[in-house]
Amino acid sequence: MTDEKRWAVFLRDDGSVVSCTEKVKVMNENLDEIVQMMQDAFEDGLLMEVAPTQMREVLHRMVDALENPWAGKD
Repeated sequence: MTDEKRWAVFLRDDGSVVSCTEKVKVMNENLDEIVQMMQDAFEDGLLMEVAPTQMREVLHRMVDALENPWAGKD
């Protein structure tokens, strides 16, 4: 898979595609780092005998709690 489409086709709020190669590259690198950190945390939890289901729930809650600092600042 090409680097530009490794994770997703990134879209703006208006549905147009984020096509700047550098922006897409940075986003993909950020997501690669996040996946590795999440995998490490997941494995640490398993080694500490935390149930895999609970680890996934915690990680999902973290994503669900993310806030857009720019929302409503138009």
